[in-house]
Amino acid sequence: MNTLMIAMTSIILSVVAQFALKNGMSSIEVKEALSQPATLRTMFVILTNKFVMGGFLLYGLGAVVWLGVLSRWDVSKAYPLVGMGFGLTVIIGLLLGEQITILRTVGVALICVGVFLVSRS
Repeated sequence: MNTLMIAMTSIILSVVAQFALKNGMSSIEVKEALSQPATLRTMFVILTNKFVMGGFLLYGLGAVVWLGVLSRWDVSKAYPLVGMGFGLTVIIGLLLGEQITILRTVGVALICVGVFLVSRS
């Protein structure tokens, strides 16, 4: 697998992890736990939520995959690609019904243009 595909795999895993974590933190049981004073039970409810656990697992897997990128490319070339996650997150957010403003769209587009320019260097 070429390095760009490995990088994109890692980025996709991280984006999916974000949505899994959001889903877990938006669950009824987690919201109820967070509405109470913070205790060990609150942390237990959060950390045992299947979406939170899945999000952490995906982040960890994404980090392991990212090691393959770092073994082949300079950090100054590889790390700006992480910015592509912003674009992917906005696209998925739109598909899931999130409200995306014009200002946010322009900002993410500028990030993606910057990533493209760095990748061409």
